[in-house]
Amino acid sequence: MSVRTLVNRFVLGALGSTALIAAGAPASAQGVVNVYTNREPGLYSATLDDFTKATGIKVNAIFSEQGLSERIKAEGENSPADVLITVDIGRLQEALDLGITQPLKSQALEAAIPAQLRDPEGRWFALSMRARAVYASKDRVKDTAITYEDLADPKWKGKLCTRSFQHQYNLALTAAMIIKNGEAKTEEWLKGIKANLAKKPSGGDRDVAKDIMAGVCDIGLGNTYYVGLMTNGTNPDQKKWAEAIHVILPTFQNGGTHVNVSGIALMKHAPNKANAVKLMEYMTSPEAQHVFADVNYEYPVRAGVAVNPLVKSFGDLKRDTMSMSDIGKARAKASELVDKVGVDR
Repeated sequence: MSVRTLVNRFVLGALGSTALIAAGAPASAQGVVNVYTNREPGLYSATLDDFTKATGIKVNAIFSEQGLSERIKAEGENSPADVLITVDIGRLQEALDLGITQPLKSQALEAAIPAQLRDPEGRWFALSMRARAVYASKDRVKDTAITYEDLADPKWKGKLCTRSFQHQYNLALTAAMIIKNGEAKTEEWLKGIKANLAKKPSGGDRDVAKDIMAGVCDIGLGNTYYVGLMTNGTNPDQKKWAEAIHVILPTFQNGGTHVNVSGIALMKHAPNKANAVKLMEYMTSPEAQHVFADVNYEYPVRAGVAVNPLVKSFGDLKRDTMSMSDIGKARAKASELVDKVGVDR
């Protein structure tokens, strides 16, 4: 049975943990590793298959968009989860806050992943990056450079679109703004963002591109990888949305471009710890990193792995050097400020 079949079979809530264990009976003497993930299975199911071919370790995967950390917490010492693969620094921080991870010392992971992209205590490791970019109208915006601070400039009044600022992507950006400029200046920045909105925050990053094409706004916030998915996907409407925009990689004043991450963490009660560590290290191998780059249009965390040509066309990524761990810790304050200013209202 393929990993993709396993993922589809063990959708969260459809079967309990005991069913996962039963399905994970070793196919060989090398045993199994149980993966809980809220990343779309199609993204890296081939990578998991390749891992099995290379190691003889069978991968059982359980997929759900929501609630996996809480489920692992509830399962306690009986949890079959070996690793959690998730998106956004907020969900990685949530796993830490729930106490479901354990620290790992791995020379392979530390060599592959820059220090800013992993927990200082080894409780999570980034697997890929996505930049929080500006989508801009090809017809109406001639700017080729912008700072995140510039988004609050009155020149953009009535011209800015975004998804909810309580969404994990914008919370991470706001948390980074707090680290870079402090709470007071971030609050003023949020007020400027609110004043510049063309419409109430709604939808997702793809909808930002859609609204720009429709003339609702001229610029908006969106993750870089969505442009690849729209451009090379099967939805003809989304291709038109992508064609209507150009991508600007913003920077902080006196800083670089804000990135968020997908990541992996070793679970506290991992029953197959040795196999889990092998999988974690494999996910940062050049072969696996190419999958993140070419299938989901993300930035690899491992140096020397080429980005997809479309993503490369956005310009060279000059990632800000602030710690993702610090961003995770600042998200709660970011959420408070977003509510205080009422950006989403």
